[in-house]
Amino acid sequence: MKTLITTAAIGATLAAALATSAFAELKVGAKAPDFTAPAYLAGQPFTYKLADALKKGPVVVYFFPAAHTSGCNLEAHLFSDAIDQFKAAHATVIGVTAGKVDELAAFSTETEHCGGKFPVAADPGAKIAKQYDSILAAKPDWSSRTSYVIAQNGDIVHVYSNLNPNDHVTETLNAVKAMKK
Repeated sequence: MKTLITTAAIGATLAAALATSAFAELKVGAKAPDFTAPAYLAGQPFTYKLADALKKGPVVVYFFPAAHTSGCNLEAHLFSDAIDQFKAAHATVIGVTAGKVDELAAFSTETEHCGGKFPVAADPGAKIAKQYDSILAAKPDWSSRTSYVIAQNGDIVHVYSNLNPNDHVTETLNAVKAMKK
């Protein structure tokens, strides 16, 4: 009986760990998978193309689980507050989600979220997230919270994966600034 309880406790701990993070993410030095996705900027729909964005400079692609959820609201707001710093470093930002994609037009405009300062892309079925190994273990049809900094040549130069939204902006902005040195 004691073995059964110990095994159950270990299993529950592993399940909790997997439920809160992604299984893996792409590594620094890998080529970023190219993608095209329906997106919104300040409520206006357009087609986002990573290849086009990379022609202008480095790109921060941050995956988030779903619009209008507490952590994702905070993360979008933090990116919105820092967008001028990213622009000063000649980098663009795109948020990508597989969750609640029908809410992205509103999410892209609301000042407490994106505030119309950067686009968010819909990833129905988490197809892009799967290419980036950024799937939420507890909800495999949603993306995890993983941020990538992609150099203009398409190489991934920084990866940060953490369900806590607080440090994604700092991590990616520091990586973008370090590229300039």
